[in-house]
Amino acid sequence: MEDLSTDTTILAPIADSPNQEIYLDSTLEALWLYKVCVEITETGRYVGDLLDNNPLLPGVILVQDSNFLGVISRNLFWEYLSRPFGRSLFLKRSVAALHEVVDKSMLILPRETLIADAARSALMRSPKERYEPVVVRLSSEDYRLVDVHQLLIAQSQIQELSTLLIRQQTQQQMMQTEKMAILGQMVAGVAHEIRNPVNTIVGNLQYLRNYSQSLIELTLAYNHEYPQDTPAIKQVKEKVELEFIFEDLPTLLQSVELASDRVRELANGLRTFSHVGEAKKKETDIHECIDNTLLLIKSRLKYGIEVIKNYGEIPQVNCFSGQLSQVFMNILNNAIDALEEKKTKEQAKGSRWTTPQLTITTTVINPQEVSIKISDNADGVPPEIQEKIFEMFFTTKSAEKGTGLGLAISYQIITEKHGGKLRMTSTPNQGTEFEIILPLEITTPEEE
Repeated sequence: MEDLSTDTTILAPIADSPNQEIYLDSTLEALWLYKVCVEITETGRYVGDLLDNNPLLPGVILVQDSNFLGVISRNLFWEYLSRPFGRSLFLKRSVAALHEVVDKSMLILPRETLIADAARSALMRSPKERYEPVVVRLSSEDYRLVDVHQLLIAQSQIQELSTLLIRQQTQQQMMQTEKMAILGQMVAGVAHEIRNPVNTIVGNLQYLRNYSQSLIELTLAYNHEYPQDTPAIKQVKEKVELEFIFEDLPTLLQSVELASDRVRELANGLRTFSHVGEAKKKETDIHECIDNTLLLIKSRLKYGIEVIKNYGEIPQVNCFSGQLSQVFMNILNNAIDALEEKKTKEQAKGSRWTTPQLTITTTVINPQEVSIKISDNADGVPPEIQEKIFEMFFTTKSAEKGTGLGLAISYQIITEKHGGKLRMTSTPNQGTEFEIILPLEITTPEEE
């Protein structure tokens, strides 16, 4: 802050730095705002000295007994002084004389005005007023000036940012689509490679069970026919813990069988998810699609999250199953994030929250449509965020956890690829529900 002469004459930016970053939603507060207050009783020469000594100053604010009265811009001041007898008329006399004859129209805007809106308002003025400084009202007693040239430069930066953002959004979306297609191919390959050895394991498990049972029976027969062990056989029996093997081997084989079944289910889930880039729709069991997705994210269902399935009797849906799995995964992951966040908050407060729930409900709502609802009982989504929830790149998460693409792409998949609807309702402190509505018979341009 620079004191130019008296305590009523101040030159100061409202921003912390003249190089403050400009964003699409930046307001006038992000710009240099000049506050040079001159009492109406000061002479014109005093104003001229201020403008000479501060070449960036767009004008001065006139006050009377510290109350805002008006503005004398740099342009108008020098214009009137250059007129015949201007110097003798206005330099020695009080600035009130100049204020009486200049045009007193001003553009006054509140501090929270967006830069883009302010620039638009400034350019809509008459040609004579178009490049006069804009008055920014910080409060009922605090007025400042912004140079219109600086305002227009900031506006051009915002336009460049807007163009760049649109280009980036398009590129990001294309990259995301390509990435999901490549991921689908990779996952399909992994699923295939998993299924082959798992099928071999499962196919040979029965032989292994039969062989081990035969060996156990043979060993028991030897024990029965030759109950007296030689020292060498007795030593081997003690070393291998034969009795423990007899008890543990059937259990071990059963656990291998269960694990193999789980890996096979996981491979099936991966195969379904790998159809993200599929070209044609196919009849799909929605419940199987949801179950496969839940299987893929099972490791995230911690904190004792309970999954409640209210599956109704619904027919198969003609859809892109891989893309639908992607939508389910995005919504479920968001719900799990919300439940984890609430759990962390409750633990920090010393409270105990033991009922985190995910509820999935499917119904036929009419002969043409089915509904899939996925809800949680977390803290809900604030109203100001609900309006932006499906916007591209909008996210409240950190860069490591979210890109702002998941729900936006999900919305496109449901509405554009499937001709359906995706809606969200949320109540603070109660939870959030996403509803997917899919038509039972659909025809899209890709199929025609």
